[in-house]
Amino acid sequence: MTNLLLVIPNLLLLSARLMVDPRVPAKERLLVAGAIVYAIMPFDLIPDMIPFVGQVDDAYLIALTLLRLMSVTEPHVVREHWRGGGDVVELIGATALLAGRLLPRRMRRILTSRVESPRVSSEQKSSMAVPLLIERPAAESKPV
Repeated sequence: MTNLLLVIPNLLLLSARLMVDPRVPAKERLLVAGAIVYAIMPFDLIPDMIPFVGQVDDAYLIALTLLRLMSVTEPHVVREHWRGGGDVVELIGATALLAGRLLPRRMRRILTSRVESPRVSSEQKSSMAVPLLIERPAAESKPV
């Protein structure tokens, strides 16, 4: 739970870096900017003055926005701008999953409706990267 709150500043910095990257489409930049503004504003669906719970909706919306961005942009673009530890793609997916489970269903629907999934043509689908993993695959055992 604490890790969820500690990742928000890093996700905000990542979002800010992605906003100035010319490889990110303009529409995605606007959504990322909206997520940053939402996270910075003290009054939103769950006011940030409520400890922990007030930041969960911010983390959820930022993670959803970045997941959407990675569905139309190559994940390596996001990885280039990440300054934290670990794989940012897995981190964003895990953040969205965890924050989504902590939020009430109605609130998840409201936030998710603000970040609709982009329409992707069949040509783009074939050229897109492999879908993001929600669970880590089991490590293969190496022969000794």
